[in-house]
Amino acid sequence: MIRVGVAGAAGRMGSTVCGAVEAADGLELTGRADPALGVELAEILGDADVIVEFSTRDTTLVNAIACLEAGVHVVVGATGFDLDQLREAAERSEANCFVAPNFAIGAVLLMTLSEQVAKHMPECEIIELHHDKKLDAPSGTAKRTEELITAAGGNVHQPIHSVRLPGLVAHQEVLFGGEGQTLSIRHDSIDRSSFMPGVVLSVRNVGQLEDRFTVGLEKLLA
Repeated sequence: MIRVGVAGAAGRMGSTVCGAVEAADGLELTGRADPALGVELAEILGDADVIVEFSTRDTTLVNAIACLEAGVHVVVGATGFDLDQLREAAERSEANCFVAPNFAIGAVLLMTLSEQVAKHMPECEIIELHHDKKLDAPSGTAKRTEELITAAGGNVHQPIHSVRLPGLVAHQEVLFGGEGQTLSIRHDSIDRSSFMPGVVLSVRNVGQLEDRFTVGLEKLLA
């Protein structure tokens, strides 16, 4: 049984993660930390093998480093912070850190497919669309997609287009253009439940990762 605590448990994603952990075989929800609940992260660290970090951008880095310093594996879902600092903390720790810009398996398949297409149709644009409460732009998913496409020899035209509107959840399209043709790859998360299979997969695997610091759900889908 893997004991799991959730940081940011009162938020929309955090509360959905709590439900997914409770419903998953082999996982036990042992703590919910959130200022709105009056519970600090330090209060749940001692009971957890893994912490799922879904708090705010301002607290994610501090919380994740606190987990690593306590020897507790951490799965991080927030984006928009300094990954180098977190990597350095993980390398000093005896615990593992796993970061996923997007936990939706379909979104990860979009990224890996885009990486393959870029080798043959390098010119492309990225359009990402999210709800109006999302603070960072472009999204972590879009940045990760750009990294993969660029590494494959593609050319992501700038800027990445970010749309923020009520009614949206998380959506991304990569539009490739070649001589006499275009190719579009699009993924839509229409409900936050779309992220939960990836979160559960990450929780189950973070403790077995060979590297202390790992980025990208695609690393678990191979």
